[in-house]
Amino acid sequence: MQTPDQLIADIKALIVEVLALEDIRPEEIETDAPLFIEGLGLDSIDALELAMGLEEKYGVIITDDPARNEKIFASVATLADLVTAERTR
Repeated sequence: MQTPDQLIADIKALIVEVLALEDIRPEEIETDAPLFIEGLGLDSIDALELAMGLEEKYGVIITDDPARNEKIFASVATLADLVTAERTR
């Protein structure tokens, strides 16, 4: 079983890998920083790719619910909360 810190590190690595971020290392991503607009500056295409990566790696289901997704994708910490609560892998 992963510790919360290991899960956060894995999600940061997944973000860098899935989105092919060449100029940033996983450890440079702030856990509580916004992922969209500010922070990493991700966009809706990035969200889709990240959602697919999370579904594939952790078996979580991310639905087409804009209000829920805004909360889920707020930061690495909120992604880790989702995985902790709903992971199947």
